[in-house]
Amino acid sequence: MPMGSQVLQLVSGPTATVAKVHPTVLFNICDSYIRRNDQTDRVIGTLLGSISPDGTVDIRNSYAVPHNESLEQVALDIEYHRSMFELHQRVNPKEVIVGWYSTSAGVSSSDALIQDFYTREMPNPVYLTVDTTFQDETTSVRAFVSMPLSLGDKQLAAHFHEIQLDLRMLEAERVGFDVLKKTIVEKLPDDLEALETSMLRLQSMIETVFNYVEQVIEGRLPPDNAVGRYLADTLASIPKISPETFDKLFNDSVQDLLLVLYLANLTRTQLSLAKKLNSAAQVF
Repeated sequence: MPMGSQVLQLVSGPTATVAKVHPTVLFNICDSYIRRNDQTDRVIGTLLGSISPDGTVDIRNSYAVPHNESLEQVALDIEYHRSMFELHQRVNPKEVIVGWYSTSAGVSSSDALIQDFYTREMPNPVYLTVDTTFQDETTSVRAFVSMPLSLGDKQLAAHFHEIQLDLRMLEAERVGFDVLKKTIVEKLPDDLEALETSMLRLQSMIETVFNYVEQVIEGRLPPDNAVGRYLADTLASIPKISPETFDKLFNDSVQDLLLVLYLANLTRTQLSLAKKLNSAAQVF
């Protein structure tokens, strides 16, 4: 190597093995994007949560931070950010800053500046990108961490490295998220429609598992011990009840749901009728 030459170095550091995102965070981000100013192309905000000893980042909350952006320059409202964080700390002191988010399809040139600011707030922050365009009804949510890119002793920029993203939802949250992905929604699904969607999805997953097990037994697919353990744990978590008992429990739950829907529709009709009678009484 010639004397006096410098080597471009990518300094390695601790990275999160996985980032777990709660669906309420995505709802908050999309809501902030809808409420943004017309002059703003994207929304930037802070992510709150906790970090486990193994490096897993649990993202449970978020809030938007006002900013001004032009070309490769970006300015955050730091005072607003600090005030919002103090308010969140009063409500839930266990939630700390774990990174930041942006409503964009990927990493842009100005993101390194924002990443540098959040690096001063906490070591190795997570950068979450949410594509709010939802093109072709597909969800693009990605997570990154940064590593410094240096030339000799001089740090030049930050290199973003994508990490594993774990988006876990309850079935009710998944139904709402599926609605959120659609650009045009005629109406929100009611409880019966949500139940039907959940049952169809469950039936599809059972058929997929059945076909996989059948192909393994017939020798058309090689067995996978990890998949076998997952299937065994899933079956072990299901309570052992007779089909008759299960049918009774399911039908009772459906009848309770129908009763709630009937009472809700009856209340809505009563309120609408009372409003019309009140309007007619004021006219006469």
